[in-house]
Amino acid sequence: MLSTRRQQQARIIRKARYLHRVSGISLFVFFFIMAVTGILLGWKKHSGELIMPDTYAGTTDEMTRWLPLDTLSLLATEALYQDAGVLSEIDRIDVRAGKGSMKFLFKHQRLEVQLDAATGKTLSVGRRHNDWIEQVHDGSIIDDWLGVPYGLFKVFYNTLMGAALVLFTVTGFWLWYGPKRMKKR
Repeated sequence: MLSTRRQQQARIIRKARYLHRVSGISLFVFFFIMAVTGILLGWKKHSGELIMPDTYAGTTDEMTRWLPLDTLSLLATEALYQDAGVLSEIDRIDVRAGKGSMKFLFKHQRLEVQLDAATGKTLSVGRRHNDWIEQVHDGSIIDDWLGVPYGLFKVFYNTLMGAALVLFTVTGFWLWYGPKRMKKR
């Protein structure tokens, strides 16, 4: 009876090792990409503006003294053209109310212009690498490249990677604990 129980435990450990190895080999490249991009995203605000421009403060955070949005949009577009020689459509606007500044993010070449919201003065013009790094990290770049609707690849990719991480945790724990348990008995 004791040897049967021991054989059962050994069989479970072998299955755990097999699952751990096969899923690790199958998903190695994806885990490597996710790990590297995760590290880069963790460092984005501490990279000396290599990954993402720093956020600068404007003159006032009092919104009643800010210029109208259409004026700031025009000033941001002009600043981009003067600094980088690029005409581009605004993709989105990031308002930093506590800092009195606005970031205008452009579609072309992932460029950003930061303006003082009260004076319209250009605080910074720079390239945002964090956006494409994030798209690689979460898999949404494949949705964009292949035209997959509704971000379905991103959902599939993140579900697969999350499930694999749970599997690695469970099998890894069992590979560590199982032999210890067998030795005790």
